Amino acid sequence: MMNQHRIVSSEGEELILVDSNDREIGSISKAEAHDGEGVLHRAFSLFLFNDDGELLLQQRAPGKRLWGGYWSNSCCSHPRLGESLEIATSRRLRDELNFDTRLEHVYWFCYQASYDDAGAENELCHVYLGRASDEVQTNDSEIAALRYLSPAALDAEFEKAPERYTPWFKQEWQELKLRYREQLERYCTLD
Repeated sequence: MMNQHRIVSSEGEELILVDSNDREIGSISKAEAHDGEGVLHRAFSLFLFNDDGELLLQQRAPGKRLWGGYWSNSCCSHPRLGESLEIATSRRLRDELNFDTRLEHVYWFCYQASYDDAGAENELCHVYLGRASDEVQTNDSEIAALRYLSPAALDAEFEKAPERYTPWFKQEWQELKLRYREQLERYCTLD
């Protein structure tokens, strides 16, 4: 795995405001979307698995405004104003990991999580599954480290040290295992 360094996101980019049914109702800057308790906006989370059924985890770059240095799912971000989820997910995979893959949309949900005084996530998040590539190149402006974990090892780590992981990642993983097990088991083996 090689590293690259490119700034691919800014606090001024325009994100998509949505209501709780995922209907677009306007736009807001990324900074404003995450201020205070946050404002509901569209987002996505990708769970990418290698051929051994291990999940690719990323440690968020320490300079990230929210949850810098925490471990999270393979890739997560926001579509920009005027951008479809399909385009946004492909763009972000290239921006963060320098590859592209077919993604399977599984579900979406709303959540809110505050991070000290730095702000909050308040997102309607679309969750996808896909295959990882051995050829990933991390963008160190976004990612501090990568590693693969089996589902059993991930569950053990969540049990042992849940504070090391982003809140959305923990919530999405539990939901995938409980409600979308059949789809998840196309990518990995669950105990």
